[in-house]
Amino acid sequence: MKILVADDEKNIREALVKLLKASGWEAEAAENGLAAQRRLQEQAFAGVIADLKMPGMDGLELLTWCRAYGPDVPFVMISAHGEIADAVEAMKRGAHDYITKPFDPDELDFRLRQALEAHRDHRIARSVQPLAAESGPGPQSPAWKRIDALVRKAAPTTSLILITGESGTGKEVLARRIHADSAFASGPFLAINIGGIPENLLESELFGFEKGSFTGADKRKNGLFELASEGTLFLDEIGEMPMPLQVKLLRVLQERKIQRIGGTVQIPVESRILAATNRNLSEEVKAGRFREDLFYRLNVVPILVPPLRERAEDLPWLCSRLLEKLAKSMGKKVTGLTTLAMNRLRGYSFPGNIRELENLLERALIFAEGEVITEEDLDLPKTSSTVVSTEEILSAPSLGSTLWELERRAITECLLKWEGNQTKAAEELGITRRTMFNKIKEYGLAISG
Repeated sequence: MKILVADDEKNIREALVKLLKASGWEAEAAENGLAAQRRLQEQAFAGVIADLKMPGMDGLELLTWCRAYGPDVPFVMISAHGEIADAVEAMKRGAHDYITKPFDPDELDFRLRQALEAHRDHRIARSVQPLAAESGPGPQSPAWKRIDALVRKAAPTTSLILITGESGTGKEVLARRIHADSAFASGPFLAINIGGIPENLLESELFGFEKGSFTGADKRKNGLFELASEGTLFLDEIGEMPMPLQVKLLRVLQERKIQRIGGTVQIPVESRILAATNRNLSEEVKAGRFREDLFYRLNVVPILVPPLRERAEDLPWLCSRLLEKLAKSMGKKVTGLTTLAMNRLRGYSFPGNIRELENLLERALIFAEGEVITEEDLDLPKTSSTVVSTEEILSAPSLGSTLWELERRAITECLLKWEGNQTKAAEELGITRRTMFNKIKEYGLAISG
């Protein structure tokens, strides 16, 4: 990590750089506050050590500028004995610590490390907490083993990774695994679903904005590119990104800098960028809906996550992990599935992939009488890809099933297919969204997206 030293006294400035390098840091010096301001605009630093008294722009002014317009980095201030009041004021304005001259090298190193840790903890606390890497033997399918080998090589690098696959295949889970195995694991993992945010709000979410830049902007907001600094930003459903923002994203990936809406300052970005999509971006490029240059920039390390129907070998591991999580959240005890139940899962097509599997297991837990999930508890939807036994055919509902039963099953299966998306399910069934809402209420369905 690189530290910026700002001090107008040459001997102190050079001594600080030598001390920092001797302690294992990278360090760069600026001879005054204005020079430090320029360097903060040009490149990314993990922290700043600044003298309180400097010509042009003193340490307090540099801190104030950085908190209002510059990058979000921790400050340790250097003060003389007669400047304690100014040092306290710097703490009020956002400095993490201060040290007085003459200072002990070990004390400086200790205070700097404390400031960096406190700053990182504060940023993580206000964003998304990173998940721990999953332990134990993982999925066993050949397809997943190939992915695992690829991740082991690519995760420690800073290269861009594009994860593709059908909806519900676990692309975000894989992105979190890459984050956990990377040099950015101690930083935050932030995810944004590009398709789930209105186009007029997406730019401000990603880039942030300055106070007064538009109606309602009553204070400055840092965007996700800034908040993910020293961590990972996961751009899910990148294929949904509007063309104007594709241009801006390409510039960020090329220059590693962003500019808030309404701002004039170029802010360095130091984070790992991962992207995912359920679209075929090559086809999207041909159709003119996705920029070819952005596609090639993102597609440095492509990872295709196969659908669950092609990974039957992974079902025992997936069921174990999902049931462990679900049982804990629901306060239930479960030891596993019967052989027949597992065989039924192996023969099912899973149009909703892992997300549908989780929904099925959650529903099974609700209705399970014992600690083992049975075939009856699963109540799998009947599809053309489901393996059906002679016993099941003989016990299948007759054509005399009530309209209520048939309608409830049709709505349930359609909601599962569209991962709880009522609008999509209603369109497929040829009914209005209001009718769908009323039917869900009538039948007491609880299928989440």
